Amino acid sequence: MPDRTGVEMRKNLVGRVLLTAGLALVPWLAVLWATLPEAYPAQHWRAAWVGFDALEIAGLLTSALLVRRDDRRAPLATVATAVLLLVDAWFDVMTAGGDVVMPLVVACTLELPLAALCAVVALRPPVVASVQTAPVRRVAVHV
Repeated sequence: MPDRTGVEMRKNLVGRVLLTAGLALVPWLAVLWATLPEAYPAQHWRAAWVGFDALEIAGLLTSALLVRRDDRRAPLATVATAVLLLVDAWFDVMTAGGDVVMPLVVACTLELPLAALCAVVALRPPVVASVQTAPVRRVAVHV
């Protein structure tokens, strides 16, 4: 088992790497905003969206199964599913073009509430099973 100092050092290193990566991407946003075209025809549009929704289905079904089993991996599945739902809502609305009403309705009535539910499940404290031991009976053995 690693010593406490090693664990703390790795945690700090991972934290620094993630922070640096996040901060480095901030100027990249400005580059993207300035250089990407306003509109762009995309290939494989149908496959991209069907594949993405298939991932959402897999996430919802996996989350449901793990939550019902009270599996310790349920928070991982539900937070991933929440992210997928949020991303789907964002891109549905942002790529809607002139008719944004239906994507907003779907986002507000389905995707965002499901994402919130998944986030609540992911953030709930884990249920710790209580362990009850059977009373020990001492039996005398005569030889």
